[in-house]
Amino acid sequence: MKKTWLTSATIVVVAIGLGAAAMAGGHGHQRPMKKGILLVAFGTSIPEARIAFNNIDKKVKAENPTIPVRWAYTSTIIRHKLAKKGIYYDSPEVALAKMMDQKFTHVAVQSLHTIAGAEFHDLLRNAHAFQNMADGFDRILVGYPLLSLDEDIVRVSEAILNIVPKERKKEEAVIWMGHGTHHPSNAFYAALMFRLQQKDPNIFVGTVEGYPEIDDILPMLKKRRINKAWLLPLMSVAGDHARNDLAGDDEDSWKSILAREGILCNVVLKGTAEYDVFVDIWLDHLKVALAHF
Repeated sequence: MKKTWLTSATIVVVAIGLGAAAMAGGHGHQRPMKKGILLVAFGTSIPEARIAFNNIDKKVKAENPTIPVRWAYTSTIIRHKLAKKGIYYDSPEVALAKMMDQKFTHVAVQSLHTIAGAEFHDLLRNAHAFQNMADGFDRILVGYPLLSLDEDIVRVSEAILNIVPKERKKEEAVIWMGHGTHHPSNAFYAALMFRLQQKDPNIFVGTVEGYPEIDDILPMLKKRRINKAWLLPLMSVAGDHARNDLAGDDEDSWKSILAREGILCNVVLKGTAEYDVFVDIWLDHLKVALAHF
């Protein structure tokens, strides 16, 4: 594997992942193996965005027809919003407790986050706790998010290059919006843009709450005299951030900021989980977890 400036961060993620994947033996009795899959996402309260999760659900079930699939949302706010509408999703902890009560012995928890940020590490820590409970799981493993390894950067960059809108011209920018975080794993966004710009210098990756921000990208657009940009969410679903922070009409949305600079924007409201090329990466991480059962 080639060494990069991101190697140290990658090693940290791998080490923590292996720790959470340890066997939870010591129950003192044998029981029939019962496998399960728990898909964990931040969540969405926007019905139109659900198509992305439906696509993942369909593909996971098609590849694992004999293994029950459960879902959980990490966002308390999203779960409460949906509950008011009579739609109920469990937190990962509640979902795992139910699966333990239903006598699952081996559970693969697949993160549907984009990077291994704070939420992913919370998921790791809490999932790890379930393997030490009396009459808990014999084994529980957590699959990596979309961008976790050096090879993921390669695959995601290739996916992005392959799904650039066909109508887009080379002199037009393509700007992807990720969520961003204070966590060190935020570095994956900058690493992804670096690799993309080696192939196409007019493709950019920014974040809402991390680095790079739109203010970091704007000077680059001006320097290249770009007057048209395509905006897409680098998030599993085209939810609130995509519809408001990226494409909204408020003055602080990316579309409005760029428009004030004379840059015409075309918006593609399609989450990454709607594209099979991205879903396949999550599925491969899930396969790695299941292969250890």
